[in-house]
Amino acid sequence: MTEPISYRLGDLQLKIMRVLWEHGPLGVAEVRAQLHGEALAYTTVATMLRKMEARQLVEHDTHQRRFIYRAAVDERDVTRSMADDLVDRLFDGSLAQTVSHLLRTREVDGKELAELEVLIQQRRANR
Repeated sequence: MTEPISYRLGDLQLKIMRVLWEHGPLGVAEVRAQLHGEALAYTTVATMLRKMEARQLVEHDTHQRRFIYRAAVDERDVTRSMADDLVDRLFDGSLAQTVSHLLRTREVDGKELAELEVLIQQRRANR
């Protein structure tokens, strides 16, 4: 069995991936427009997309002399990899320490606590 690919994305890379996952294939201008609140030059987004393509995170097709970019990696794979990396690096791989930290340091409403309890019960049932 091959080991899963590890993904480490910076903030802008992750924002771009989220745009592509949500909206599908887009040109540079459309990606830039979807990065709400980000005051980025067209060339900055284009450069980042080229760098991401070199890392095989995105791919492009050419349509009427425009590059149309699409995600080349699955959102679940990136989420798993980045979350696993966080747990491993900050909490020595301990899920209990990770959850304990989050429960102590973040606002958690009753609905979220109920969702966590359901997830724990489901996990116990599948053991």
